Amino acid sequence: MKLGLVFDLRNPARWHRPVEHVYGWALDLCAEADRLGIGGLWMSEHHRFTDGYLPQPLTFAAAVAARTKRATIGTSVMQPALRVPAQLAEEAAVVDILSGGRLALGVGAGYRVPEFELFGVDRGQRFARTESCVVEIRRMWADGTVTPAPVQRDIPFWGGFYGPRGARLAGRLGMGLLYLSRSRFQTYAEALVAAGHPIGTAKVSGLMPIILADDPERAFHEIAPHLAHQQDTYAFHEVEGTGEPVPPPVDPAALVRTGPDGQPPRFQVLTPADAAAYLRARSDGLPVEHLLLWATIAAMPEHLAQRHVELVCGELTTLLGATS
Repeated sequence: MKLGLVFDLRNPARWHRPVEHVYGWALDLCAEADRLGIGGLWMSEHHRFTDGYLPQPLTFAAAVAARTKRATIGTSVMQPALRVPAQLAEEAAVVDILSGGRLALGVGAGYRVPEFELFGVDRGQRFARTESCVVEIRRMWADGTVTPAPVQRDIPFWGGFYGPRGARLAGRLGMGLLYLSRSRFQTYAEALVAAGHPIGTAKVSGLMPIILADDPERAFHEIAPHLAHQQDTYAFHEVEGTGEPVPPPVDPAALVRTGPDGQPPRFQVLTPADAAAYLRARSDGLPVEHLLLWATIAAMPEHLAQRHVELVCGELTTLLGATS
């Protein structure tokens, strides 16, 4: 199992910094995490977010590839439905070459109306387009339709889907499931076997909403406004263009409480020891390959992000016996 960090490069107006600093600091953090032995560095994607959310993860991944030597470089997730398969096949191959064969492609179907409008794509076809794009990319790499070929013969694909339809899609295409859920894993595994893939190829990964700190209570007070921004913008942009009402602002304190039916908190600041216990319980019995954590939450103080990365690469990696 590998531990990974996810980057979205948000730059909210409330804490705005020169964008070249945001990108440069994130690259420096990736290089430092790679030096410390992180298992993976993953880039997310959204378009037309008010805080400048990273729109082109493979472009940034190419820069990460040039600054690192060991870590998996992945997308968590990018949206193939918004792209032409040949373009994505070529861009991914270049990143795989620059990284010496370290690329992993986490893909999702997308959901935001303005993003599909921006690219002139029918949102209702997002699952079909995602599936056909993955199939086409694999074919193009295999038969040499695009050149140069990636270093890896089979670049790993991961399906970042929350619902049962996406879990079945990931299984049917023989991808890993980039969502840590026992019920979704069952759906995914059944589809995997039904499509003729060996059950032994089943694998899962997932984004765990955890930040590590030496003093979690103190750190949470500093992180709380950034967490509120993250959650409120996700909620706003999810309904944007749908005509649905915007949800009320979140209470960050409510996010760290256990749910009414015993569901885990939606966000936690933990010590490495507590995080290790929680992650073991969440992943027990599942074929987990990657556990991902946010590198930073919406421009939270850099000293907290830096310490978080140090604790992930050090104590948490040791406690979980994770690999680089």
